[in-house]
Amino acid sequence: MTDYTPRPARFDQAARDQLIDAHDLEVTQPGMRTLGAWSHTALALRAGESALDIGSGTGSEVFTFAEEVGSDGTAVGVEPDPNLLASAQRRAVESGSRATFVSGDAYGLPFGADTFDAVLCERVFQHLTAPARAAGEIARVLRPGGRAVVVDCDWATAIVHPGNPRVVRAVIDTLISSTTNPLSGRRLAGLLTGAGLRVDEIGSHALVQDRTVGAGALVRRIADLAALRGVITAAERDQLLADLQAGADRGDIHISVTLFGALAHKA
Repeated sequence: MTDYTPRPARFDQAARDQLIDAHDLEVTQPGMRTLGAWSHTALALRAGESALDIGSGTGSEVFTFAEEVGSDGTAVGVEPDPNLLASAQRRAVESGSRATFVSGDAYGLPFGADTFDAVLCERVFQHLTAPARAAGEIARVLRPGGRAVVVDCDWATAIVHPGNPRVVRAVIDTLISSTTNPLSGRRLAGLLTGAGLRVDEIGSHALVQDRTVGAGALVRRIADLAALRGVITAAERDQLLADLQAGADRGDIHISVTLFGALAHKA
């Protein structure tokens, strides 16, 4: 039986080498900003409320939360990576923000039940071998009436154009098989419902890589992995990368993945 004891790591121990993320697509900031704006609008924080960001990284969302809830509210980030946690804490001190940051992970949030009015969890579920457990933790720490937004990729929506369709399919299949929970985007509503929350809205946004980049870091890395596994040849990998660069040069290229966000509340 797999051990799901909470560990201080962003990724499950079973998936510690699986570091694929939407951030690996190059120059996707506009799409990230669009979905981030949707998340904040959906949570609709008010002065005096308490808000939590699970997997808070260097703390950007929590700093925004702190401004939205004001001096009478609480904004907390949970981050298992000690380096990211230290960076967020340092930024809070330097900026004078009321945001606070603590060590923890999605499987064992260090808070009592019914603690928060709002919870955000962005691009964490794709790395979890037990996402239902994390959904249960979100439901546990939410107060009655509290809102949660969970955002994640569905890597089966990845598009890579141009290129030999068979080779492209093999590369995307390699990406999917290399991700712990690759279809997490489509599963968010069901996971939250299964945890006892009521889903109110589903949002989505395609993250499109800059069309001047060519293959980009993510596709190159996954194409290398596909060749290493023998699902494509080294020559097919090189041709795909060349096709994508040629597509970028003539303006005929599209590389994207879709992120989904689910807004839910606790009755």
